[in-house]
Amino acid sequence: MKTQDLLKELEALADPQQARQLMRFFRTGPGQYGEGDRFLGIKVPVQRALAKKYRHLPLSTLSSLLESPWHESRLTGLLIVKDHYQRGDEATRRECFNTLLSHFSAFNNWDLIDVIVPGTLGDYLYRHQDERYRLQTWIRSDRLWERRIALLASLAFIRQGQFEVPLQLCTEVLHDCEDLIHKASGWMLREAGKRNQKVLLDFLESHAATMPRTMLRYAIEKLLPQQRSDYMACRAKT
Repeated sequence: MKTQDLLKELEALADPQQARQLMRFFRTGPGQYGEGDRFLGIKVPVQRALAKKYRHLPLSTLSSLLESPWHESRLTGLLIVKDHYQRGDEATRRECFNTLLSHFSAFNNWDLIDVIVPGTLGDYLYRHQDERYRLQTWIRSDRLWERRIALLASLAFIRQGQFEVPLQLCTEVLHDCEDLIHKASGWMLREAGKRNQKVLLDFLESHAATMPRTMLRYAIEKLLPQQRSDYMACRAKT
């Protein structure tokens, strides 16, 4: 099986009606966050099945997927990279990391980032402290998707009970203007709080009154109802 075979299978599964729905859902219109993204109209479980079928494609052959104008082709290619990473040894993980870095433009919507980044880029940066400087570059990028990549990469740290890096990244975006960043940072704070509530409460003590409302709402989702009410009331007074 070759990469071109996979591309042909994907194109044969195109569903124009589903594609139109996905274009609306992922906000691909002029001025929207997903402007210009194109969809074939293939559901994610089908893409996962194809990625599994073609999981043995060499990483060196995936460029036509990762550089495709079609969202589904990029996601399928990214799923194959993720599979290589999770099954591979250290040398393979390094190759996967470099493959993703060299195809950063493949990450042009939130679903691609959320599905792929924590278990690949995030895991690699957790394991390799000398590469973590990239997080600061990404979180300060003008590109929305790079800032979201940084935040989702930090989920790998949270899962290991390490909160310093995620909290620092969340602090960096306290004044970000993008709703997708408010949601991602609030999500990371919530995940940290599920593992260590004091970490979350200490962060809220410092920032609840001024952090973006959506960020706060996501962060406190798992707290007790009265706690949630108190924090939202505190935010409303500012």
